[in-house]
Amino acid sequence: MNSLELLQLTAKACDDKRAEELVALDMKELSLIADYFLICHGSNERQVDAISKGIKEAVEEKGVEVKKIEGKEGARWVLVDLDDVVVHIFHKEERSYYNLEKLWGDAEKVSLSV
Repeated sequence: MNSLELLQLTAKACDDKRAEELVALDMKELSLIADYFLICHGSNERQVDAISKGIKEAVEEKGVEVKKIEGKEGARWVLVDLDDVVVHIFHKEERSYYNLEKLWGDAEKVSLSV
């Protein structure tokens, strides 16, 4: 599975858990961390946790290893590291505060098929 397919798979998993305002950024030219960032938010901590669990289940079902999940304790900003794709799942309030879309404003947005 290539990184774009993985991005689409994770976006679908987020959408299945009703994540809001999904934004995918192409990071290949800007960062060594990952090929893509996927950013979304949930309206409460339970939803943020459910989104991260949905991603984990979806990718593991396809044989993709989750490298690390951070932030699950407070479920205000959960980061799911899939190596080529890093998913940032925010609580709505934290998303507007950290505003990763602006921070990485030079990144090209990627169209998602969800």
